[in-house]
Amino acid sequence: MADMGAFRDAVIAWAAGGPADPARELAERLPVRAAVLLEGPSDVAAVDALAASRGRDLAAEGVCVLPMGGAMSVGRFAGLLGPPGLNLNLTGLCDERERSYYARGLERAGAAQQFFVCTADLEDELIRALGVPRVEALIQSEGDWRPLQTLRQQPAQQTRTPHQQLRRFLGTKKGRKIHYGRVLVEALAPDQVPAPLEGLLASV
Repeated sequence: MADMGAFRDAVIAWAAGGPADPARELAERLPVRAAVLLEGPSDVAAVDALAASRGRDLAAEGVCVLPMGGAMSVGRFAGLLGPPGLNLNLTGLCDERERSYYARGLERAGAAQQFFVCTADLEDELIRALGVPRVEALIQSEGDWRPLQTLRQQPAQQTRTPHQQLRRFLGTKKGRKIHYGRVLVEALAPDQVPAPLEGLLASV
């Protein structure tokens, strides 16, 4: 049976220069009604975790949550998935510094300008929402306290705030941002969800 993972893989292959037919066929068979354009897999982990906490199965709802491999790819994906291509409803989440890529990419594809912007990045939003002590407690419970302390002892970290150190820590090891994208979102109380993430989920 076709599933959303197969559609996501077909779109990524299409964007890389592969054939369009597999994605087109899967879009009709599933069917797919919307795509969430995200910079990378850590954002996907966070969005999926928030949806699950709300009792939502985005794939079953016809929503594809798609990692693009960087914000500069948004124009290519919007062209394939928006009005010029599969004509899906598009939304997304990006960092403030990447806002212009999303705006231009969606505009060129003739897609609605509906995307949500994190002040710095999603990790920054989640640390601010939970607070440094709570994030530290989660890191300790996940068995990563010693690596965090090792990082904090580095000369480059001495002038940084605990918030900045945590943000740096989440990006220092392959897979860590993905893991903590889920862990931090699952720890949020309903009234702690950062506005960009809340808005994104409400839009699909």
